[in-house]
Amino acid sequence: MSQSHIIRVPSPRRGSARAARVATSVAFAIFVSSITVPRAQERPLPDLEPFLAQVKLRLKTDEALQAGYAFSEREVEQERDGEGRVREEHTKVYEVYPPLPGEDAYRRLIEENGRPVPADKLEKQDRERQKKVEAYARDLANRSPREIEKAQREHSKEMAERAADIDDIFNVFDVRMIGREVVGGHGTISFELTPKPNGKPRTRSGKMMQHFNARVWISESEYELVRIDVEAVDNISFGLGLLAKLQRGATATFERRKVNGEAWLPAKVTYSGNGRLLMVKQMRLAGSSEFFNYRRFSVDTTTTVGEPVGP
Repeated sequence: MSQSHIIRVPSPRRGSARAARVATSVAFAIFVSSITVPRAQERPLPDLEPFLAQVKLRLKTDEALQAGYAFSEREVEQERDGEGRVREEHTKVYEVYPPLPGEDAYRRLIEENGRPVPADKLEKQDRERQKKVEAYARDLANRSPREIEKAQREHSKEMAERAADIDDIFNVFDVRMIGREVVGGHGTISFELTPKPNGKPRTRSGKMMQHFNARVWISESEYELVRIDVEAVDNISFGLGLLAKLQRGATATFERRKVNGEAWLPAKVTYSGNGRLLMVKQMRLAGSSEFFNYRRFSVDTTTTVGEPVGP
């Protein structure tokens, strides 16, 4: 056989060595790129103070955000045993309408534990509500200039109290920026909030905040609140401890979503914790409230409901 027809095949040992060298080179290249390329591409986090300033401009309480809307609320309350098993559960569904000035929101119960509220009970709720609306309309029509001025002062005071509640967030907590995370499909900046040792709250809400740690996620592009997780770091008493006491370790989560591309509104609240009611009954509670079917709403001498603005 002539030399030109001989095919030389590398020995297994020689081929294995060559493959090993190639694999080693590839692995080294991947290792180097993994420690250099992402670091070069990472964007620095925003400056803390300017970012928080933008957040503060947009920060509102859930009540203030929902004031211009009617919506539905599904409320679930659970009582659990010592091992966390559900012992009792109650579910209610409400249609919720903004309050008349000086009153709580009108929560129209339409379903309880999976059963629709009977028509006669709905009519009774509506009659009672209508009486309040008509009384408000008569009062509004008959107000003197002095009474109108007093109502305006009370409204301004309420707005100032809401602003003070928000200010107390920054009075009470040390705020530490953590990093970027995607939450609910939104790019966010996450923060850790811990009570300042010498914080000086000016409001009742601020004094309550001192008993909690929090993790917060803020939309990076819109500076809007997306989610808050809170945990009680102390036992908390209500009514000087005579009415109720919430024990350390209780948790709650507050979520918001952007509705119809126009407004960030409350979406869900969940909570869980141990407590004592009236210094007697030890309770382990959990539950949630979901908010949906938002519709624009206006209040004057009549009530007007607009079209739904989101799911």
